[in-house]
Amino acid sequence: NAEHFQAFASLNYPHLIESGVHLSVFKEYLLPQKRKLPLKSHKNMDDNVAILKIFPGINENIIDAILNAKNLKALILETYGSGNAPMEEWFLKKLNNAINKGIHIINVTQCSGGAVMMGHYETSSRLKKMQVVNGKDITTEAAIAKAMYLLGSGVSHDLFKTVFETSLRGEML
Repeated sequence: NAEHFQAFASLNYPHLIESGVHLSVFKEYLLPQKRKLPLKSHKNMDDNVAILKIFPGINENIIDAILNAKNLKALILETYGSGNAPMEEWFLKKLNNAINKGIHIINVTQCSGGAVMMGHYETSSRLKKMQVVNGKDITTEAAIAKAMYLLGSGVSHDLFKTVFETSLRGEML
């Protein structure tokens, strides 16, 4: 809720901290540190990333405008429910052509809770076969940051999907 202190609540994970008169930290839910190293700031972010929210009636002109954006390297595709998207041939062909041009397509859900389950329904099976990246339960915001980080850190094109689908900092289960 943008007007209350619950602005960062997640339906997919218990609260890490509650703020009130006192600050309560729930350490059992925090990602354990593997080693004691100083905080490192990663500044080599690549912002050639876009978001496309799927909606009823989306047309080819909208898809073309986004997929033909200069220097686009990754597209966060906000799909219905557990990762479902339109099944029109033109839509799937445009996504497949983008993937063949080297653009990473990342499937995330529009829902505030739950996760993408690629291949669970027919409408996401084709995306899975095309090697669309499974965003699982990552939020759109975290997906943008992760894509920008991976693209900027020099992760190879071939490893991008594997690394993206792996939790690096607790951003996905």
